[in-house]
Amino acid sequence: MSETRSRWRRAIAIAGDWVRRAPITYLWLVVLLATTVVQHRVSPEKLDAILGRRSTNIANLLHDPLRAFFGSLLWLDGAYWVPYFLGFTIFLATAERWMGSRRYLAVGLAGHILATLISQGLVGAAIQTGVANPSLRYATDVGVSYFMAAVIGVLSYYLPRPWRWIYIAGAVVVFCGPLLDLPVSFTAVGHASALAIGFTCYPLVRGKPMLNVDALLKRIRGYAPASLRPSARHKNS
Repeated sequence: MSETRSRWRRAIAIAGDWVRRAPITYLWLVVLLATTVVQHRVSPEKLDAILGRRSTNIANLLHDPLRAFFGSLLWLDGAYWVPYFLGFTIFLATAERWMGSRRYLAVGLAGHILATLISQGLVGAAIQTGVANPSLRYATDVGVSYFMAAVIGVLSYYLPRPWRWIYIAGAVVVFCGPLLDLPVSFTAVGHASALAIGFTCYPLVRGKPMLNVDALLKRIRGYAPASLRPSARHKNS
């Protein structure tokens, strides 16, 4: 019983340290939880109005770019918070702890802003040439996915080889795979662009220590219940 309590105390201490060293990530999650609650409580018409004013579409970028860029980061397009909590904890909190808050923000905001400009620039060009519907000027586009894609890209430098190449391959499949679906959506272009921007941010993390995978695996085994740990087998067994 005392061993169980000791494990719980250690787990709580580790979780507390994890959150303290990623303050922006978890404060952001609190805000997103609040706005997600609002999304579930207001009428569909009211929600459309709220998200419409904060979308990074062409109309808003031309009229009030600051509100569009930063307001869109405070709302989730899917209105489900728990998956984002997991994604933020695995990727964004890890990156903030590793890079520091200022570099973390620099990478994420660069991905969010530049990928938005690239994708919406293509939308504008498509509208001008008659390829896209002019109503896309007012498309609803909120969320944190461009920020996340950029951070996930730069986080590849946290991993030693060969894990880095496996990680990069997975990220490319997830964020660039939708480019193969025709017609290509502006969000697919935005996600691929944000990931590429993250990959180019290596100078911001040059010299940062990489993850010690062997030490991490040993630590995980150390916290596993005794019944799940591998036991030594004798030759005669």
